[in-house]
Amino acid sequence: MRIGYFPGCSLHATAREYDESLKAVAAALDLELDEIKDWACCGATSAHATNRTLAIALAARTLMLAEKQDLDSILAPCAACYNRLATARRALIHDSRMAERIRSVLGYEFSHVVEVVNIAAFLNRSAAEIGRKVKKPLAGLKIACYYGCLLVRPPEVCRFDDCEAPQSMENIVSTLGGAPVRWNMALECCGGGFSLARTGSVVRLGRLILQDALAAGAEALLVACPMCHSNLDFRQQAMLKHGGLGKAIPVIFVTELVGLSLGLDPDKLGLGRHFVSVQPLVERFGATRAG
Repeated sequence: MRIGYFPGCSLHATAREYDESLKAVAAALDLELDEIKDWACCGATSAHATNRTLAIALAARTLMLAEKQDLDSILAPCAACYNRLATARRALIHDSRMAERIRSVLGYEFSHVVEVVNIAAFLNRSAAEIGRKVKKPLAGLKIACYYGCLLVRPPEVCRFDDCEAPQSMENIVSTLGGAPVRWNMALECCGGGFSLARTGSVVRLGRLILQDALAAGAEALLVACPMCHSNLDFRQQAMLKHGGLGKAIPVIFVTELVGLSLGLDPDKLGLGRHFVSVQPLVERFGATRAG
C-alpha cells in the first residue's frame, strides 16, 4: 500500500521520534510512505489566526503537490497539520469564493482526489494487520488516550470519529492488548502554541490533564500531536517542581506504542529522546534500554 506522507515541520525537528517511529511501523506493516516532494509548512498555528486566505493557500499547495504526484491520499501524522490540510480541502470543495481565490494564487485547477488522513484513522485501517503482527501484547497496560483539540474537531472537517466521544485511539490500544482507561480530559486543550508565550497557563492546563489520567489509573498517556507531546512531556518537570502532580507519567506517541508491541527496537522508535523516562514501559516489553 502506498500513501502520501506529509511530515510537517515538527516531525523533522522537535518530534523526530514521531517521524522515526511512524516510518519503522510503516516498514513493519509493508506500507510505503511517499513523502510529498517540495512540501512546505502548513501554516499552523499562526497563519490561520492572521490571514485565512494565506492559511488555506499554504495547505492547498500541499494538496496540489500531492495531486501532481499522482497520490490519492496524504497521511498527516501531526494533528495540527492534519487539521489545516483537511480544512483547506473542505474550503476548496465547499467555499466557491475561497476556491477561486486559491486557484488564482496557485494557478492550479484542483480535482479534489486527495484524501487527508490522520494517524488514528491510518492505524485503524491497518488494525487487522497490526493485530496479526503483534509480538509483544500490552498485557492490560492501562493507557489514557489523549486527542486534544485538533484531532477530531471541528466535526465538519474531522469526520472520521465522534468529536465528543472518540474511540479510534482506544481501538488501537485494544488491538495491541492494552486497556484504555475511562477519563475526563481526553479532549481538553493542553495550551497548544502558548508553550512559550504563556508558559504558566500551559503548565496549569497540562497538570489538570495528567492529574486526571493518573487518577484514572493510567500508566502512560498516548498522544498523536507533537505540540501536545511537548507540552505534556517536557513541562512535567515544572509541574512536579511546583506541586500538584504526584508523580511523572510517560507520554508517548501512538506510533511508538504500536512499534513496541510489534517488537521493534526502542532506539529506532526514538524512545530515548523523551524528557519523562519511558524506560519502565520499555522494560515491561522486555526490550533493551532506550537511548
